[in-house]
Amino acid sequence: VLEGVRLSGAGTAIKTLQGGNSCRSPTSFYGRFRHFLDIIDPRTLFVTESRLKEAVQLLEDYKHGTLPPGVTNKELWGAQKIKQAIIHPDTNETIFMPFRMSGIVCPNWWLNQSHNACVNYANRNATKPSPTSKFIQGYLGAVISAVSIAVGLNVLVQRANKFTPATRLLIQRFVPFPAVASANICNVVLMRHTELEEGIDVLDSNGNIVGSSRIAAKHALLETALTRVVLPMPILVLPPIIMSILEKTSLLRSRPRMILPVQSLVCLAAFGLALPLAISLFPQMSEIETSRLEPEIAMATTSKTVVYNKGL
Repeated sequence: VLEGVRLSGAGTAIKTLQGGNSCRSPTSFYGRFRHFLDIIDPRTLFVTESRLKEAVQLLEDYKHGTLPPGVTNKELWGAQKIKQAIIHPDTNETIFMPFRMSGIVCPNWWLNQSHNACVNYANRNATKPSPTSKFIQGYLGAVISAVSIAVGLNVLVQRANKFTPATRLLIQRFVPFPAVASANICNVVLMRHTELEEGIDVLDSNGNIVGSSRIAAKHALLETALTRVVLPMPILVLPPIIMSILEKTSLLRSRPRMILPVQSLVCLAAFGLALPLAISLFPQMSEIETSRLEPEIAMATTSKTVVYNKGL
């Protein structure tokens, strides 16, 4: 049984696809990893509008028990993959193509952090409307702070003349991780600060909205921020280790011109691994005990736990 496969947005129960492989269960890290490999599949960027409508209709037919004869589990999973990669789970609206998780590639700091800001906004918890002015404020704050942190740390190290060359080189290699991680955290928090102010909807086991919780919003942003800390780890750690080994091989020693393309492929592979690993740390629909939320939330339901969309 494939558990926990969300077939529609907020306010609906979590459904299951029967008779398939159990490797995509959101209750396990591996299940979430397999799930998010589907979500970031770049092929979903080229799905046509008609194909998307077919996928959504197929899932609706499944939910209402009106599937046409001959539909296989593979077709259902394919439809599920398309919908979850393109449709926002709260609003049921199509996410603009460059800002989907499957479109996360940018060339420089400003464009990168601008792109991150739009990705964070597009994949936020959208149970509450957000005015354009809030988006602009969040975007400017997120991009300016993120770029300032990243560039500032690198400039600070380059001007640290009192360090020995060896120490400076070591610090320069270390700085990119805290720079990228702290910039990513700022980006997430500032782009989604409205959730902290207004709270996010929490749902009971039947998918009914219990209320709006600021505490759940804090948990959602904390979990998302932690994924942004983990995200650069494989990208910044794995390529230097792998290249230090490959550069000692006879192939690259005799063909030094191949070092750059090989390093590019290694970095690309590390990035492809890093994204699903990071966003698989927590399920998108996270669970929290009602006793940890606001008193009015706890009194509004008999459920011991509620769920909320933490965003991606």
